[in-house]
Amino acid sequence: MILVSRLASIFLLALIVFATLSPIGLRPHVGDPNFERAAAYLLLGAALSLSFPRHVMRVAFFVVGIAAVLESLQLIDPGRHGRIEDMLIKAVAGLIGVAVIALAGRLLRRAPS
Repeated sequence: MILVSRLASIFLLALIVFATLSPIGLRPHVGDPNFERAAAYLLLGAALSLSFPRHVMRVAFFVVGIAAVLESLQLIDPGRHGRIEDMLIKAVAGLIGVAVIALAGRLLRRAPS
């Protein structure tokens, strides 16, 4: 299970990096951009939490850091724009993904067999 979640984490991170830094015309479009951002980071946070269940705080800092760094790197590309609002959506969604998996893990450990 950990191997699968780590592979999923790598895939999601690569997809997020590509979508964030590629030219706007190459970025995949599924629906509302805010929904796309939130869904991608929610899944990344969840996958990373499954990958590293004993490192919840590190995973949380990593997800927020990735959101901040990638949003900042958009400022270098003249065709893209990095915005605080977008970074906050990404960071909060990633933290929700981390929190859901961490909470589920705690509840499952406490449940009687």
